[in-house]
Amino acid sequence: MSKISKKLDADVRLEAKNRCGYCLGEQRYILAWLEIEHLHPRSKGGKNVKENLWLACTYCNTFKAAQTHGTDTKTKRKVSLFNPRTQIWKKHFEFDSDKATIIGKTVCGRATINALNMNYDLALGTRKYWVGVGWYPPKD
Repeated sequence: MSKISKKLDADVRLEAKNRCGYCLGEQRYILAWLEIEHLHPRSKGGKNVKENLWLACTYCNTFKAAQTHGTDTKTKRKVSLFNPRTQIWKKHFEFDSDKATIIGKTVCGRATINALNMNYDLALGTRKYWVGVGWYPPKD
């Protein structure tokens, strides 16, 4: 297993703005290092190249695991998961009125929320706390 170089790790963290590409949790508020995530999993032939790497929090990355597709809860279609490197978050997701619950705006967004269990109780509770102290959602 080849390792990711320190430079590539630093480049990905900078480009991802030190936040999870899925839930947008920021490194400074998360108690574990954000993980370098393989968008196309290594177990399915994904490489340690910049184009295949992004940041994910432990929760999103654990739920994603080796998945590349998910099922849209509305249409029941199986579609590719959101790719934070090549797709724009705001086109696929938005926040509910509580500013913590993430809602899928597209088939891809809904499938990703479903596959990554992005609104499960612990994550939602943490994000609600962040909202209460002004840390979430990100300002950009």
